[in-house]
Amino acid sequence: MLRVGAVSYLNTKPLIYTLREQLGDSGELSLDLPSHLAQDLREGRLDVALIPTIEYFSDDGYRIVSDAAIACHGPVWSVRLLSRVPIPQIKRLALDEGSRTSAVMVRVLLAEMHGLHPETIPLAIDQPPESVDADAILMIGDRAMDPAPGVYREIWDLGDRWVRWTELPFVFATWVARPGLDSTELGIDVDALACMLEASRDAGLANLHRIAADESAAHGLTQQDLYRYFAQNLHFKLGQRERIGMEAFRSRAAALGMLPQTRSTTI
Repeated sequence: MLRVGAVSYLNTKPLIYTLREQLGDSGELSLDLPSHLAQDLREGRLDVALIPTIEYFSDDGYRIVSDAAIACHGPVWSVRLLSRVPIPQIKRLALDEGSRTSAVMVRVLLAEMHGLHPETIPLAIDQPPESVDADAILMIGDRAMDPAPGVYREIWDLGDRWVRWTELPFVFATWVARPGLDSTELGIDVDALACMLEASRDAGLANLHRIAADESAAHGLTQQDLYRYFAQNLHFKLGQRERIGMEAFRSRAAALGMLPQTRSTTI
């Protein structure tokens, strides 16, 4: 049976909307944190997973198996740099432990736009941001959407900053198969799996109002705000421009020594 893993975050909901039904008896879907998914894929406990882009870059044996993805073409809302000082004065940066990709993204932007290479410290997923001793904080997810008013001097939406700086989309996560995956032994080929992943994505996009209604209260958002988040802030298809954006991210991160330089996306 095909073992499929996806991130247990709000931005994944449209991608996995009907995925369990699509997989049927041919596979099982599990939800977990991005770091756990990446480790399980690397160690062979998963066959395919929706993993952060930075994890995809880490192994030349990985391959993208679908054009379903999580990306942005502008402001993303849920990934922000919150600074207590003017941006050029940042010396200590707290990085949300929930996202390795965004942690590299913000460091690339600070280095290229301002020549900054701040000291970094972790911000635990359950740690109140006001308790961290840092000039600025990278925050993702629900708590990034509604930061405490009057606390921060500057706030960057990192999707917006990336797109303005590079004139390219940013890709946060893609569906990736583990190295050495033999689809024949699983009874399903990669093309069939891609169809399932894309059919689930398409069903999710067709039901964004319903997903927003189901999820808004649990995340402290209005249905209208959550619908706009899915429909306007996020982009769920990996096309040519998105792949070029991935390569731009890879090359910039590699140039700053943040990942191996051997990995290159297929454009």
